[in-house]
Amino acid sequence: MISRILSDKLLYLLDSFPAVALLGPRQAGKTTLALEVAGDIDSMYLDLESEADKAKLTDAELFLEGHEDKLVILGEVQRLPNLFQPLRSLIDKGRRRGKKVGRFLLLGSASMDLLRQSGESLAGRIAYLELQPFNLLEVGSKRGDALWLRGGFPDSFLAPSEPKSMLWRRNFIRTYLERDIPQFGPRIPAETLQRFWTMLAHSQGGLFNASQLARGLGVTGKTVSTYLDLLVDLLLVRRLPPMHRNVGKRLVKSPKVYVRDSGLVHALLGIGDMDSLLGHPVVGLSWEGFAIENLLSVVPEETRAGFYRTSAGAEIDLVLELPGGKLWAVEFKRGLAPRLEKGFHHAREDMQPERSFVVYAGQDRYKLAADVEAISLEGLMHELRGLS
Repeated sequence: MISRILSDKLLYLLDSFPAVALLGPRQAGKTTLALEVAGDIDSMYLDLESEADKAKLTDAELFLEGHEDKLVILGEVQRLPNLFQPLRSLIDKGRRRGKKVGRFLLLGSASMDLLRQSGESLAGRIAYLELQPFNLLEVGSKRGDALWLRGGFPDSFLAPSEPKSMLWRRNFIRTYLERDIPQFGPRIPAETLQRFWTMLAHSQGGLFNASQLARGLGVTGKTVSTYLDLLVDLLLVRRLPPMHRNVGKRLVKSPKVYVRDSGLVHALLGIGDMDSLLGHPVVGLSWEGFAIENLLSVVPEETRAGFYRTSAGAEIDLVLELPGGKLWAVEFKRGLAPRLEKGFHHAREDMQPERSFVVYAGQDRYKLAADVEAISLEGLMHELRGLS
């Protein structure tokens, strides 16, 4: 079920750069994709969570020099941050000998740490590619409800039953809280961070209010912002910024926050089946977050995403600034009979998007207004993918 497009993109980058970083949350399928792409290439895989493999890199430069003709795949590379300087030296030596591309494939589960470390040592030598969990085009619209309920992590989505899918997601959350997160900064009690993560799930798609969350946790607003930064850096939470294009309006300045995987939203809230989801207050915003993640998984590179909202009530759920500066406006309506609200029309007057869509749960495509189309999530994903 690995995307052929993503495989081709990874191969293209390996043919263009000495090092490629494949980023994504744990269990999203990075290792599977890397090994599939490397299937016809002379390669070697080292898992940096394995003490045996880490020991091989005690003198990394010496060890890796002996494998210059191989593609070296390094899993969970953020666990060995002092590796980047030797990689730079090896890449530069290889360039002088004519080995210019396809040397290292780095797999990482923490975007900010990996970007910072590799940016310090590998500038001009590395390309980045993000692997997200399964999206709707990969699994097909007939399995769309299952993808929304279970989320896109392969082991959750492909589990043989709803209880086993939920069990996997709960263990995933526990592993992150108790084992993975503590390595990325100051010690945060797992119980406190789980409460914070759950609060974000309850307020899925809401404006980030640090002081309100801080009161609920008994910490400072600055501490809450640190917690959010951490979950964003681990690719578990999305911080969607407001778009500020019209300086004459009183604009909302806080970002909207979404737990990125819908299955994790439901696990955090104890929602185990579709009937429970459809009757839960979070249902609409859960579907909105699910739709946003699916759309952003197929947008062209260099696309900027945000939302637009004024204090007077003008609002667009998702604004996409495509390469070249053209704007697309997207509203989300989970029902089968979407209706436009005044706030959307007013926001469109402010933003002047080139195209406007209402993504809804049906399959038909039709005009809702002169310049606004109703479209399925899958349909808009195909539109965006066609721009790449």
